[in-house]
Amino acid sequence: MLSSTPSSTPSPAPSAPSTGTSPYYLKGSPLNVRLNRVVGWLARHGVSIAGTAELSVVGRKSGRPQRIPVNPHTHAGERYLVSARGHSQWVRNMRAAGGGELRVGRRVRAFTAVELPDEEKLPILRTYLEKWGWEVNQYFQGVTATSSDEEITASAADHPVFRIEVRN
Repeated sequence: MLSSTPSSTPSPAPSAPSTGTSPYYLKGSPLNVRLNRVVGWLARHGVSIAGTAELSVVGRKSGRPQRIPVNPHTHAGERYLVSARGHSQWVRNMRAAGGGELRVGRRVRAFTAVELPDEEKLPILRTYLEKWGWEVNQYFQGVTATSSDEEITASAADHPVFRIEVRN
């Protein structure tokens, strides 16, 4: 998913639990929304930019598929989806659905997903930032691939990570 400099600031997730603080979520700018539509359209038609794919996950309220471009990430032989923007709608839908589909052109891969606890995210977030930092660093509030383990771990709660297993 292509990124532009966000024009919005971190905002609470619409359905945030009442824990006293709202989960981190950075809404995309209008330009970013348009660019994501283009990247998603390209992935649907077989053009993957740097490994992007179109995620389709069933909406927890509407029951209809929600589509968004994502950057699938491989670490230590496992596949992951990382939410750079935080606790977004696709994240909440993934939690409810437990899986979805990744598409590049005609190749559609159904998968199941398990969300990782924060204490397991460090190596995945670091390698994700190494690969995709050029695109997503702005969403990590100053944390980069070269940040300390403590800094990345401190940001882990803001960035949901799902291990995905493709079903055959």
